[in-house]
Amino acid sequence: MTATVARTATTKRASRQLEEDLRRIGADLSSSAGADISAIGFSGLAEFAEPLLELVNELAREAAFPVAEFERERRQKLEEVKMQRTEPGFLANERLRKVLFGAHPYAQVSPSEAQVAAYQREDLSAVYREFYTPENGALLLVGDFDANEMLPAAEKVFGKWSGKRPETPAAPAPANPRGRRVCLVHVPGAVQTQILAGCHAITRKHPDWVKLGLTNSLYGGAFNSRLVMNIREEKGYTYSPRSSLNALRQHGYFSVSAAVRNEVVAASLTEIFYEMDKLRSLPVPEEELADAQNYLSGVFSMGLATQSGLLTQLSVMAVNELPDDYLETYRQKVRALTPQDLLATARKYLDSANMQIIAVGDRAQIESQAALFGELEVYDAQGTRLS
Repeated sequence: MTATVARTATTKRASRQLEEDLRRIGADLSSSAGADISAIGFSGLAEFAEPLLELVNELAREAAFPVAEFERERRQKLEEVKMQRTEPGFLANERLRKVLFGAHPYAQVSPSEAQVAAYQREDLSAVYREFYTPENGALLLVGDFDANEMLPAAEKVFGKWSGKRPETPAAPAPANPRGRRVCLVHVPGAVQTQILAGCHAITRKHPDWVKLGLTNSLYGGAFNSRLVMNIREEKGYTYSPRSSLNALRQHGYFSVSAAVRNEVVAASLTEIFYEMDKLRSLPVPEEELADAQNYLSGVFSMGLATQSGLLTQLSVMAVNELPDDYLETYRQKVRALTPQDLLATARKYLDSANMQIIAVGDRAQIESQAALFGELEVYDAQGTRLS
């Protein structure tokens, strides 16, 4: 909410004036926030760079947090939070994060209705004052411009901004669940089940990041991956199975998801773990490895071909404090990997015996199937434990 309301007005420009000034120079401006970062995104013509930077500077330093905009956003946030409770994907992700992270802040993916209702305008402005500082931020610019002109313009606009990096409060260590555990989130009458299984993994700074990224691509991270070929193409259990590496700044985790028919929950989980164990048992054939390397390298290259894609990668580098040669060396590292590298990586990180399983669906339809895979806990959509 802080990022959204901060975008609406400054102490010098009311909301309407802000929008008019953006239209006058043909610029777009947005704001966003996630588990690790808040961002002000903007785009416009290079010839209007200085007035656009001045506007961004105001938002970063002098956001006004108008009462009317705060109240409107709080109402919208309340509706959003209510709607999330009807979305199986959200419920699965929320429960998995709680299981994996316990008392760590990463365990909370969204506030409760009560928390949103209790928010005050002053709460947002306090967060803004603490975290929106130059020592805690980075200015990333991508485009067809003369750096010898753009850098002095940026220095002119932002040069007098001062402020310290906020202290990072000590956070409890994430939970470390061992052995399979099944959490069933009961949604009465659900005609399909959302499966999400996961375990702790690594961050982007870890030396095994590229290895695990390619292993994930082979397993379920690409359209022609083993998991997709198995439970979508061959068995028809689901339309969109997928595995992911979720790289939060302090801790990472691996997850695999699929929305399946109620009657094939057990069969789907069996195949999910079969493909995982297979990667841990046998080296990947050279031809399959080459295809995966070409795919991952190609996706990375395509991501750098647009301004927005390049900006995203630069942001990833800044937030995760990656080395300056990350963009130049990533594809080389992918292509240098061997079948033995991936076998060792799968054995190290993809342990089906310790996967935490979330199943969101109708308890009466899926409980007996879910219970086959580990100790079972049952919750309702509000997060209250039922058994």
